Amino acid sequence: MPSSVSLLVNPASGSGRAAVAAGRVLTGLRALGAEPTVLIGRSAADSARLAREAVRKRPDALVAVGGDGMVHTALQAVAGTDVPLGVVPAGTGNDIARELGIGRSATEAAERIARGYTVPADTVHCTGRGVDLHYLSVLACGFDSRVNERVNGFSVPMGRAGYLVGLAAELRSFRPIPYRIEVDGEVLEAEGMLAAVGNTRCYGGGMKVCPGARYDDGLLEVVFVHAVAVSDFVRFFPRVFGGTHTELDEVTVLRGRRVTITTGGGTPVAGYADGERVGDTPLTCEIAPKSVRVLM
Repeated sequence: MPSSVSLLVNPASGSGRAAVAAGRVLTGLRALGAEPTVLIGRSAADSARLAREAVRKRPDALVAVGGDGMVHTALQAVAGTDVPLGVVPAGTGNDIARELGIGRSATEAAERIARGYTVPADTVHCTGRGVDLHYLSVLACGFDSRVNERVNGFSVPMGRAGYLVGLAAELRSFRPIPYRIEVDGEVLEAEGMLAAVGNTRCYGGGMKVCPGARYDDGLLEVVFVHAVAVSDFVRFFPRVFGGTHTELDEVTVLRGRRVTITTGGGTPVAGYADGERVGDTPLTCEIAPKSVRVLM
């Protein structure tokens, strides 16, 4: 049983749910004989620093308690090492935990961590100008990332309501983007609404944007939505919740190991992965097979 466990906690995540979950996991692990250490950063950068320092000490596991953003932070520290990654979902979307089949119960989380059973998972190595990181779920680049840019610019956080406000605002001004997407040497050049590069299926709290993506198959799924009228985009966008949008003629799906996204039009487009801003295009995503061990 793992005895040295580091809990990386964002106590504000999920409107305070992460703090409650962390307390329960801490109590559960101690009752099972583990010696957990709690890490709480003063900022995202400080949390990243604490995670790196913890992994250098080779704990039995680094456990992220919070949302996808906290998992993303922990991933940067453990990817490519032999330190397992644990996930206790306590955020808003929890897409990574959902795709890994990890439930919300803090009691079960403590037992899962104590068992120490791991499975290997692929990550995606994303590079670009000033970008060098790993992600687990989906990279979004286009309409969806511009909505995120708007929401992050709001002076007051509004949760899901804020996303709807940003969505409506972006629909009024969005124009199709010229893309050049290269997948293992195959090139697609077209104007489009968005491009997504998935290692798992979901982003945005359960939207199955890359419905064929799997975290353990050594491949990336690229979903490209071609330029359409805004009215048509609004009409078929809800299909993303069931993953049936890929059946449309306006959507192209490609699969491969290395993907480079370049955009024209004179303005770089932001890429978001695991819900976090990673940088502007051009961006290259390359599968890193079995580069992280996840407590399951």
